[in-house]
Amino acid sequence: MTESERPDSTPGLPPTPPPFRPRLGPEPLPTNEAEALAIGRQHFPEVGSPGGPSALFVHEFDIGYLVHASWPRPEDPTAPPAELGGSNVVISKTDGEVTFVPNFPPESAVELYHQILDRRAS
Repeated sequence: MTESERPDSTPGLPPTPPPFRPRLGPEPLPTNEAEALAIGRQHFPEVGSPGGPSALFVHEFDIGYLVHASWPRPEDPTAPPAELGGSNVVISKTDGEVTFVPNFPPESAVELYHQILDRRAS
């Protein structure tokens, strides 16, 4: 079926956009580190899987939880990393929203998260 054949479209006008799909409910709201870790696991490869992290850690701070991974040591520590970058996951304590921040040390990642929130608010 082409766009012009859709029952809700009008010939000669641009195609009707697809219907908006709202979230089905609120994001899960973590109340402790274990719940934050369960949410954070959804955003990382399985721990111990090939190419996956060796462990996941949770760092609680005033308004959220930072979930970050540790990776196994490379066989050749002098070789460049196979994959550059990476992300940490922040889960808000107030609404459960998940935000990705660069793979910085916890204190720097939390500081960046605060800056992101400040920019969103202005």
